[in-house]
Amino acid sequence: MMDEAGRGSTRPTPLLDNKGPKASAPSVLGEGPAVSAVMFTAGVLGNLTALVLLLLARRRRLARRERLAPFHVLLMVLVLTDLLGTCLLSPVVLAAYGRQRRLEEVDKRVCHYFAFSMSFFSLATMSCLGAMALERSLAMAAPYLYERLLSGRPLALLLGALPALYGLAAAFCALPLMGFGNYKEYWPGTWCFIEMHSNGRTFALLYASVLLLLILAVLLGNLVVMVSLCRMYLRRAHSRLPAACCGPKLGTCRQPESRRERAQGARIPFSMSEELDHLILLSIMTIIFAVCSLPFTVQLRYHFDASDHHSRYS
Repeated sequence: MMDEAGRGSTRPTPLLDNKGPKASAPSVLGEGPAVSAVMFTAGVLGNLTALVLLLLARRRRLARRERLAPFHVLLMVLVLTDLLGTCLLSPVVLAAYGRQRRLEEVDKRVCHYFAFSMSFFSLATMSCLGAMALERSLAMAAPYLYERLLSGRPLALLLGALPALYGLAAAFCALPLMGFGNYKEYWPGTWCFIEMHSNGRTFALLYASVLLLLILAVLLGNLVVMVSLCRMYLRRAHSRLPAACCGPKLGTCRQPESRRERAQGARIPFSMSEELDHLILLSIMTIIFAVCSLPFTVQLRYHFDASDHHSRYS
């Protein structure tokens, strides 16, 4: 979502240009909306496809009378969040290209809307990824606590916690509208974001720090899941030999006698396979969103340090 607005340019530019577009020239003139339109279409179709697949998986679980897993609920919320962000932001960019006018020329409030939405959906998406990493790490590293928290009504708990989390993200991203920090238009005039210098640099640093902490938390959660999976595999490999070769005579093997033993032996590989699928999916999404977010985070930090150095030695 972040890089859709600035695509379609015909000359290389820095990621965030503090000088901004010049008011004397229509900066959108000559820019092509083709790349933004393709990314918008791909984003909508990709999210809709993922949503359909998740709904089909949910129907299969209901047919087998299985409980809806919290991870799948969070994944569906993540897809809906990204889809909503794409539908609310990309049409503004395409409209700016179509009218050949910068956002601030259309209305200052359009620029504020775009900057707020862009910062909010970036933070909300990473927060949802953090919640998914926390849910998986708790399920693997602290299963007893996980069952106590989510054994009763996991869906009700998640539906209560997620609006609170998104509400905090919205309140935080709305601080520039209340005077703490500023929004600014950036080249080529089709997108707005947090201002990096002067009065807005404190909020910019705070936003970058929160985003970076969320990225690190997701990576830490994935690491916990990886370690737990390795420990589960080692325990299974260690316990399989005594269980299989503990007959009355040395060297003789026996088959699991009870139905419970056979069920446990079949459930462990299935559980590891399912957890591994969750880990792979979460890792791929983390890498994608980290690649999209880290350049902005580093650039925010760079502008803060550069402004601080300039004010100190000028």
